[in-house]
Amino acid sequence: MSTLEQLYAQAEKRRAENQLPYAGAVSPAEAFELLQLDTRAKLVDVRTRAELDWVGRPVVGDGQYAHVEWTRYPGGVPNAEFIAQLKSVADPDTPVLFLCRSAARSKLAAIEAAKAGFTHAYDLLEGFEGDKNSEGHRKTITGWCFRGLPWLGA
Repeated sequence: MSTLEQLYAQAEKRRAENQLPYAGAVSPAEAFELLQLDTRAKLVDVRTRAELDWVGRPVVGDGQYAHVEWTRYPGGVPNAEFIAQLKSVADPDTPVLFLCRSAARSKLAAIEAAKAGFTHAYDLLEGFEGDKNSEGHRKTITGWCFRGLPWLGA
């Protein structure tokens, strides 16, 4: 198990190496450890409500999970209230780890959160379901689920 300082240092290292416009990026395992070590941290799931209902969601500590859609379902319309809703679940100085299906929307959410003054906005690499395998299936090569981290199925 890593220390909290090591986890944040690794995230910062990724920020610097990849010139990220937010605080950094963490792997699924690092995110799970970080949430256990820093009870202030929040995992903000930016997937649609339909994804939660049909696929499932991560299991983390009490009060550490929040759902704020990046886009609306159906239609994929951007959530114009994203920042306001984010501010209702976390303060700008709260460490916030953004999660989506495969780490595309979570990057966008981290960028917007950082622009809005969230100084500890992190992207959760690989996402919840991860990349598709050669047959087009997820949860088989990367992601929160593949890594064996706790989650509730749909």
